[in-house]
Amino acid sequence: MAALTDQTLATGKRKCAIARVWVRPGSGAISINGRQIEEYLPRPTLRMIIAQPFELIGRPTGYDVRVTVVGGGIAAQAGAIRHGICRALVDAEPELRPALKRAGFLTRDSRVVERKKYGRHKARKRPQYSKR
Repeated sequence: MAALTDQTLATGKRKCAIARVWVRPGSGAISINGRQIEEYLPRPTLRMIIAQPFELIGRPTGYDVRVTVVGGGIAAQAGAIRHGICRALVDAEPELRPALKRAGFLTRDSRVVERKKYGRHKARKRPQYSKR
């Protein structure tokens, strides 16, 4: 295990959310936009998404994480934070890359909302058919 010198910065993205993530050795404290994780993300599933990389590498309380995130909804922000955490961990400890890559955490989820088309109510919904 290579020691983290000071702190590592990485960027994570998901839909329209962009997260800047600073990771450094510590006690496992996570702050998002200056607030505690429980306060910022009320749903346990979103907190679980953020904790996945640390569970995978077997160090759930080995790092302190500070995040600034903008755009998107809270689910997209949680995905962006996880992406940023994984990229920061790989920058700090390159030997973690195979495990994180195998789990799919280093791949940016490219799914975004499809644009609305003219003549349609939404992206694909057609106007109601009228026989007469």
